[in-house]
Amino acid sequence: MKRLTISLDDDLADAFEALIAQRGYANRSEAFRDLLRADMGQARTHAQPDGPCIATLSYVYNHHQRQLALRLTDMQHAHHALTVSTTHAHLDHDHCIEVVILRGPTAQVQTFAQSVMAQPGVSHGSLHLVPMAEAPAHGHAHLHLPGRTGHG
Repeated sequence: MKRLTISLDDDLADAFEALIAQRGYANRSEAFRDLLRADMGQARTHAQPDGPCIATLSYVYNHHQRQLALRLTDMQHAHHALTVSTTHAHLDHDHCIEVVILRGPTAQVQTFAQSVMAQPGVSHGSLHLVPMAEAPAHGHAHLHLPGRTGHG
């Protein structure tokens, strides 16, 4: 691990200390690493829109909206190469939440997420995208114990 020394003006240093406390970081190094990773990931996303990513798409929708649940399911099936998994929960009589795990080229994931969030009846949509340095492996290079099929 390399050690870096940086100098900050007093106002910026105070703001950084407040951020560390607010987010509950154990130390400055962890906070700085997270900020740097986020900024570098954002730069990678802009520079390489076809680069690989993993993401979670979450949204709330009104399940009484005509054909919406069917349209959302059809959209996921039509993009099965991007859709890894979906979790669905009922919030109340009218609303459901879904969280979709996505994997693939960043631009395709973003386009799919925008098309889902733009559906009439979908609200509170959010995409959390994590750019990857290389495409995440989907194969199973590890061995499973007899009788176990999961990743536990």
